[in-house]
Amino acid sequence: MGEVGTERLVVAVLTYRRPERIAALAPLLVDQAADLTRRFEGVEASVLVVDNDPAGTGEAAVAGLGVTTVVEPEPGISAARNRALRSADDHDLLAFIDDDEMPHAEWLHTLYATYRATEAAAVGGPVVSRYAAEPEPWVVGGGFYDRAHRGALRTGDTVSSAATNNLLLDLRVVRRVGLSFDPALGLSGGEDTLFTSALTAAGGRIVWCAEAVVSDVVPADRLTRPYLLARTAGLANSSARVALLVAPGWARRAAVRARTLSSGVVRGVLGAVQVVTAFGDVRRDARGRRMLARSRGELLAAFGRVLLPYARSG
Repeated sequence: MGEVGTERLVVAVLTYRRPERIAALAPLLVDQAADLTRRFEGVEASVLVVDNDPAGTGEAAVAGLGVTTVVEPEPGISAARNRALRSADDHDLLAFIDDDEMPHAEWLHTLYATYRATEAAAVGGPVVSRYAAEPEPWVVGGGFYDRAHRGALRTGDTVSSAATNNLLLDLRVVRRVGLSFDPALGLSGGEDTLFTSALTAAGGRIVWCAEAVVSDVVPADRLTRPYLLARTAGLANSSARVALLVAPGWARRAAVRARTLSSGVVRGVLGAVQVVTAFGDVRRDARGRRMLARSRGELLAAFGRVLLPYARSG
């Protein structure tokens, strides 16, 4: 773990064939890591890039930028996140951020300061979306990138799970309870919800840091109607699957499956009604179709079907 009294933190960012984005993000992370090292006595922070492209396009993009790079050839988000855990085996803390995000100026500082103040097993923070191109009214009306469900959280509040696109982990706790990311969810998503839910179930506390903000930069090709509806169905499918995986015993799983089926049916009916009665109301049409997409994801999960939004064609 380094010198006695030194706490080692690594910021890990996963990337897959986004050389321009990782090249823009890496220097910001290096600066924040250096700033954290200066401001907190006994802390040593660094940056790790895990390139999930066997060709090493991300590794080449950050050459000379002061980061450590590793290539993880096995496809999937779980494999890349587990590689980050293994690469950080001589560190005490690991902070995850995605390659399509930009940290706000005090992101790492506030994330770490909240960890120090609470001694939690993990600290999560908000992600706000900003668009690379002006979205059409239908996209805005549908609220596809809204994250209002955590808007009321305050710093220090406890949460039961968190996304790994903005998360600090105490690796000493992670190692003690023997956690890793489930490879079965590597191409479907939900691996972070399962991981952090298991952390909570093992007695680890996850707290929120409202000031540790990152911006999710949404490119134009992720603002199309087909993409957004497929994304919505995939998120609903993975969330339902995780709920089934964490349910203890067959009786609880059966109950969760029944609730998922019921929710899918109700959402489907309500969504269809909204679409049919939209009559040119763009917001109502978008909300109805979003509800139908969630219904599809839930119903597929209830019947054991898996959507693979992160599957690769080559």
